[in-house]
Amino acid sequence: MEIRDLYRLGELLFKKIGGYRLIPNMQQSIGKGASGDKTFEIDRIAEDTIIQYLESLNIPLSIISEEIGLKDIHGGSNIHVLIDPIDGSKNAINGIPFYCSSVAFVDGNHIGDVFMSLVINLLTGDCFVAKKDEGAFFNNRRICTQKDTNTNLLAFEAQTPFRDVGKILKSMSIFNRVRCLGATALDMAYLAYGAVSVFITPSPSRTFDFAGGWLLIKEAGGIVTDTDGNVLDRVEIGIKKSVPIVASANIDIHNKMLKILKEG
Repeated sequence: MEIRDLYRLGELLFKKIGGYRLIPNMQQSIGKGASGDKTFEIDRIAEDTIIQYLESLNIPLSIISEEIGLKDIHGGSNIHVLIDPIDGSKNAINGIPFYCSSVAFVDGNHIGDVFMSLVINLLTGDCFVAKKDEGAFFNNRRICTQKDTNTNLLAFEAQTPFRDVGKILKSMSIFNRVRCLGATALDMAYLAYGAVSVFITPSPSRTFDFAGGWLLIKEAGGIVTDTDGNVLDRVEIGIKKSVPIVASANIDIHNKMLKILKEG
């Protein structure tokens, strides 16, 4: 696998889904995925597109995906592919233009083993890719996180608003702007890009939600931990929800965020 393969996959996904627009309250679920969430047609199209592309590479891989769960192709291997076909599904099915596909390649069984990732903005076609020890890129241009210590913009995900918002309410006050955009991988990609200072999801998140963004941020110079400040390298990959995460552009901002979270 090379970075060029990720760009080709991104182009294919944008071609298949970029023009796919949904009308609010008119989309029917077609079942439930392996993660337990409802599956919609757009999820199926994205997942099929990704898996068919991976099969065309003729490389043994073991897939972990939100919809189908576990699937070996060409006999399977220790190389796992974490797939979130549509990250921001609630946005997609309600016609809100902020969602993506996220794909992360893992040489092992832990987040620290992620070595390559793709996050594709399905509305614009913009590709965020990262390769371990080689950097993070936006449409072939190398990117880096915010370097100063200004708390410009906080992005967050609230899976259970009545609990999550209370946990981060105090920290919101130190930021110039706050956004809840609704797509974890894309939020993290924009942090790697330098547009977001901190991203947090206070409720446990699944590894296919954040693995691609984890590598993007790491390679762009940022930091990602759980909300207690523990690194994520030994978090096991899989379908189940595992850890709440907080990602920051740099260590100074991260420490400031963790301090406020600890204070409650």
